[in-house]
Amino acid sequence: QVTLVESGGGLVQRGGSLRLSCAGPGRIFANYAMAWFRQAPGKERELVAGAARSGDMTVYGDSVKGRITISRDNTKNTVYLQMNNLKPKDTAVYHCTADMNFERLPVVESNDYWGQGSQITVSS
Repeated sequence: QVTLVESGGGLVQRGGSLRLSCAGPGRIFANYAMAWFRQAPGKERELVAGAARSGDMTVYGDSVKGRITISRDNTKNTVYLQMNNLKPKDTAVYHCTADMNFERLPVVESNDYWGQGSQITVSS
């Protein structure tokens, strides 16, 4: 069983910043691409950002480009999501995921493992 544990969520004002972290087993970080998805109430899950196994390739959702950065530290078995200039529309539960195939990261069903999620609420 694989457990991915997110931390760092919370309540923030419009324009503020937050950094999410996700920790997991070493064998996952050694072999899997990692991503962040989010799901707002009444909406489908959408890709926020993804990073290849070594971190040399990244992908971002169109709605967050320029405001959000994904990074990973495989020595700490942790992936991060730095979010700046947050907007009320960023309010959602953010999930950390792992997928063997970086190219398939944007496909929700392709991701093999999911964390339970961390709530981010952006007030106006």
